[in-house]
Amino acid sequence: MLLKLPLLSLSLSLALVGLTASPQAAAKESKKNVLLICIDDLRPELKSFGVDYIHSPNIDRLADSGRAFHHHYVNAPTCGASRYTMLTGRYGPNGNQALFQRAQKLEQDENAVTPSMPEWFRKNGYTTVSVGKVSHHPGGWGGEDWYDNNTLEMPGAWDRQIMPTGQWKHPRGAMHGLAHGEIKPIGSFSEHKLEALQSSEGDDTIYHDGLIADEGTEQLKDLAASDKPFFLAIGLIKPHLPFGSPKKYMAPYEGRELPPIDHPEKPDWRTTWHGSGEFFKQYLHHGKDPREDTEYADEVRRHYAACVTYADKHVGDILDTLKETGRDKDTIVVLWGDHGWHLGEHAIFGKHCLFEEALRSPLIISDPDMKKAGKKTDAIVETVDIFPTLCELTELDHPEFTHGRSLVSQIKKPNAKGHIAFAYQGNTQTVRNASYRMTLHKDGYVELYNHSSPEKETKNIAEQNPQIVEELKSLIIEKQSKR
Repeated sequence: MLLKLPLLSLSLSLALVGLTASPQAAAKESKKNVLLICIDDLRPELKSFGVDYIHSPNIDRLADSGRAFHHHYVNAPTCGASRYTMLTGRYGPNGNQALFQRAQKLEQDENAVTPSMPEWFRKNGYTTVSVGKVSHHPGGWGGEDWYDNNTLEMPGAWDRQIMPTGQWKHPRGAMHGLAHGEIKPIGSFSEHKLEALQSSEGDDTIYHDGLIADEGTEQLKDLAASDKPFFLAIGLIKPHLPFGSPKKYMAPYEGRELPPIDHPEKPDWRTTWHGSGEFFKQYLHHGKDPREDTEYADEVRRHYAACVTYADKHVGDILDTLKETGRDKDTIVVLWGDHGWHLGEHAIFGKHCLFEEALRSPLIISDPDMKKAGKKTDAIVETVDIFPTLCELTELDHPEFTHGRSLVSQIKKPNAKGHIAFAYQGNTQTVRNASYRMTLHKDGYVELYNHSSPEKETKNIAEQNPQIVEELKSLIIEKQSKR
């Protein structure tokens, strides 16, 4: 016998079946989104990280709603290698071409490398989008001007990868540009120098990060309206050199007396010290040297601070947009600095070394379901931990191939212990635990610093502590074997 249902009941039944069967609707209910904000060359120069003179209200409010990791360390003190570790969850090559090297391996053999973090989320039903500098090249392309769409830094990672260039013409120009589209011509940096410091009248879009933030918020609105979960990464370029920002962001620092630079002396023992070539050789300083001229050092620091405040404003725009869409209630927000930056400590202006200032960077993770929000953690953690952490928070399968550990225990309990942080530069490796940093050179020379003492990284105590050296050396060897 044929059973006939009333039309209204049949329609309702079909609608309910459709809702039950829709993978997009199920994904929306069961999976949290991820919003990753990457900031270039950002040391923990933030009020929420204890630097009182810095104006960073938007990053500070994110810290108030999440967990700020005050002892987060990157795995390499240079952009490309550090972003490799963040985006793959694995230790890897040293240089800025690290992700392109991975792409070449992938081209030769699709099983030669493990999936990247965005690829992992994409394979698990997420829409993945990058805007700005997320991998080393803004936009994630290669070629002479970093605009060759056929040469990808991260094949298979993104549904969309976007880099608005505006007046700067191409990603390479935006990366090393100043206000109103001024860029370095192709060729030697030493032959085509830009001003190291700049403060220009105009709105946020006279520098490239204004365009990146605008595009990032538009992508966020679009993704928030979809039923599919999203993984959106937005990469801001400032405070990377040159230190230029709209003039209004200098206002909190004009005439501001700054605290003295900690340990500004050049080490008189063997270290990973360098002569700050990027800072001195690629940009104009008009005969001034901040290592000898304290007034110029403060001028450099004020311009860096203005760039931080400029970046902070865009973080605020992104967070406000997330809240306006209503997706703040089901979105995990991560703010990550790709490495630190010396502002005169150890007589260095730059990164590219294995001192604390080059390796320590901000990390904030905000989960809408977290308890004890706003409490910081001093646990030692490292960049490779981000990938497994986001998988656990979104309830994705744990990626066994990552080298990091999930930070969910610290997110739940800020007093939870951390673990050893490992980093490398050239042929030199370092580990940091709660008390010590040890740096091992290729020829066996060792630097050992006690962070429980007032001297910290101004006194090498390796010769006096052979047992500690041996213990930490074994950890370095173990970590190095994973690379």
